[in-house]
Amino acid sequence: MQKLVHGVHHFQNTAFSSHRELFERLSRGQNPETMFITCSDSRINPNLLTSTGPGDLFILRNAGNLIPPEGSGWGSELATIEYAVAALGVKDIIVCGHTDCGAINALLDPQAVKALPAMDHWLQHASDTRHIVLQNYPELTGQAQQHIAVQENVLVQLDHLRTHPAVAERLADGTLHLHGWVYHLSTGEVFAYDIAQDEFLPIASKPVTPDGPPQQATRPI
Repeated sequence: MQKLVHGVHHFQNTAFSSHRELFERLSRGQNPETMFITCSDSRINPNLLTSTGPGDLFILRNAGNLIPPEGSGWGSELATIEYAVAALGVKDIIVCGHTDCGAINALLDPQAVKALPAMDHWLQHASDTRHIVLQNYPELTGQAQQHIAVQENVLVQLDHLRTHPAVAERLADGTLHLHGWVYHLSTGEVFAYDIAQDEFLPIASKPVTPDGPPQQATRPI
């Protein structure tokens, strides 16, 4: 805790004071253009990853970057997505998975969460991911299986996202775009799903084609 206390004092004495005008403007309201949905993993820092600052991203985080589909009940994820889309009017939503994801590892090995009933229940929102991986990639094991599961989970969650009325309405009129990303912890690389090529491509290589129906990634990255 002492590290955090020192961090707060450092923020107040340096970052806040040197960007006082920005923070004063943000105190009057927010207008982010992008919603960023990612894992709660402590190794993920959305603002650092995207070189953005306060007010740029509307962030939703949970174990495994999961999005319960419409009809699965009210919850904080649904409320947060609805507010981002209908109230804030974000133009883009990114679902960002990452390598070495504990939730995905548990999804592939259900016995690992038998002593964690809440997590076991939560991972039901990724049951389609597990089915796709076991059915379509039976030859994969270990890290290769984990990588493809991370990819497929991003696509499954984008599929869930499209079921929400506020999202579907904005997609239909072309004012909202969806993006699937995978962040590699060990290299810092980000791969984005390209619907035209049906695979995840390095985000630095060229613009990718967002949106479109969910499809399975062609290979692990």
